[in-house]
Amino acid sequence: MDNHTQKPSENLNIVIVGHVDHGKSTLLGRLYADTGSLPDGKLEKVQAICRQQGKEFEYAFLFDAFLEEQEQGITIDTARTFFIWKGRQYIIIDAPGHKEFLKNMISGAARAEAALLLIDALEGVREQSKKHGYLLSLLGVRQFAVVVNKMDLVGYRQDVFNVIEKEYREFLGQFKAVPAQFVPVSAKLGDNIFNRSEKMSWYAGPTVLDTLSIFKKEAARSEQPLRLSVQDVYKFDARRIITGRITAGRLKVGDHLVFSPSNKRANIKTVEAFNIESQPTEAQAGQSIGITLDEQVFVERGEIASHQDQLPLVSTAFRANVFWLGKRPLERGRKYQLRVATKEVDCEVVAIHRIIDTMDLAQQQGSSAVNKNQVAELTLRAKAPVAFDLSASFEATGRFVLVDEYDIAGGGIITEQVHDDQEFLRAEARRRDFAWVKGEVGVEDRAQQYGHRAAVVLFTGGRHTGKSFLARTLEGRLVADGRHAYLLDGENLRRGLDADLTDEERGQTAEMARRYGEVARLLIDTGLIVVSTTNPFGLGYREAVQAIRTLVHPAPVIAVHMSKADEEPPPNTDIVLSGPTDFDAATRRIMEELKRRGVLAQAIGSKPTFQYSI
Repeated sequence: MDNHTQKPSENLNIVIVGHVDHGKSTLLGRLYADTGSLPDGKLEKVQAICRQQGKEFEYAFLFDAFLEEQEQGITIDTARTFFIWKGRQYIIIDAPGHKEFLKNMISGAARAEAALLLIDALEGVREQSKKHGYLLSLLGVRQFAVVVNKMDLVGYRQDVFNVIEKEYREFLGQFKAVPAQFVPVSAKLGDNIFNRSEKMSWYAGPTVLDTLSIFKKEAARSEQPLRLSVQDVYKFDARRIITGRITAGRLKVGDHLVFSPSNKRANIKTVEAFNIESQPTEAQAGQSIGITLDEQVFVERGEIASHQDQLPLVSTAFRANVFWLGKRPLERGRKYQLRVATKEVDCEVVAIHRIIDTMDLAQQQGSSAVNKNQVAELTLRAKAPVAFDLSASFEATGRFVLVDEYDIAGGGIITEQVHDDQEFLRAEARRRDFAWVKGEVGVEDRAQQYGHRAAVVLFTGGRHTGKSFLARTLEGRLVADGRHAYLLDGENLRRGLDADLTDEERGQTAEMARRYGEVARLLIDTGLIVVSTTNPFGLGYREAVQAIRTLVHPAPVIAVHMSKADEEPPPNTDIVLSGPTDFDAATRRIMEELKRRGVLAQAIGSKPTFQYSI
């Protein structure tokens, strides 16, 4: 059959893995030969090399094409070739099985949509076979079949095949991996590769080629739910153009978009493209575009736009599989930069569940560091909420890299959302924002009118540190400068809005913080700079700060901690002061931070400009 004349309707990336010498290259050579897919002159060239080296021709040599590889008798690199069969183009990644080249195997498997895993019928399930199966699962390859090769060496015995299938299924079941098929073959002799084998009449399942047809192609990215990662926001004339790349789905003028994690919403007014005569009205996956919205909502780089019915996940933590290449070990508790799509945020490793050494796939547990060329299952926690997807659903928003001191030192896939302690409040904020009734005056209008953006300046610390006095001093300074500021004293809420709470509920902080955050959100919507202390929360101010951040997000919360000697400030504190302190100097420092964060314009005028940084 001449497959060169066929035009494929789709393609599928297949990785082939297995223990060294279990017959991967022989299987591949047989697949290409039996489907008539060898390039012109390929067979003759390899046969000539065999004659030159005094070797008998083998199908494996069709893929072990480099002289160095043929001399060593093992596959070193990941060879990428393809063939067409029944209207589908199979892009084959022949990954090495030798333990010294496992890094290349991981690189190949990470790009695969499905896999074939080979086991030698004579040798049975080896330790390397188990490790490769586990590694495929670790890398997120969920479609795979097991090919039991060299059945001719065991007399095509069904009982040998059954023992291997039973043992390997039990092993794979430990991490919930389910192979699509077990296929008994002899790649050397062509049994059950292209044609069914008469020597194994006891086997009624598909051949290897038929098994490949079972694997499903992922839905075209343009047909998946929308994911637009915001790259930047540009201002042209009076327009604010949000730019980014559509990694999945499609959009059009009039679509209602939700930006995560900020929950901002608006309709697409126009779709902008560069260097074309007429502007489009729609776009799809793979395109880098700009859009304008029907109202001026503030969104920033790193947010993900989607349609409301299929939103990405949002959390400050997730579980992941990471491949580490850094010069220094990946250590629990150290700070790294996390990059998911266009989002960049500080993070740390909070738990290392398991480590796999890629040299021999030995597993370690209980370690606090991941060394170079090791794969680890771990939990990451980010400094701020991150929008993401599981890698099984979306490649672009389900993969990430870790940066260690300006160097990309590792990468991985997100396997599970970790529910943090702000999940309930985040869900409440999303429901509230989705149903928010807006007036005719938007946040941008208020910012231009007032000369500043809305924000919260939150003072934390113990008793007798001067929090309340500094808060009142800051409010007075802001108002004196013509800013719209308001002192939100929690004591007023305690005696009013919180009067119905029991003493037990007040002591638990959570409900008081929720109500406080909702009041602060209302004041922020009016464009005010809210100045407050955490006095009503007592020693629970650390939890209260996180709750308030969640409820008013994406408005900035500038946290100012008034500390005593040797006191650890809450996480994500912006300014630490030793209180009591020089209140005038402290006020000036906070004002400078407000300018740096883009809350205050440099000058109040008819058209103030902002550099808003959350």
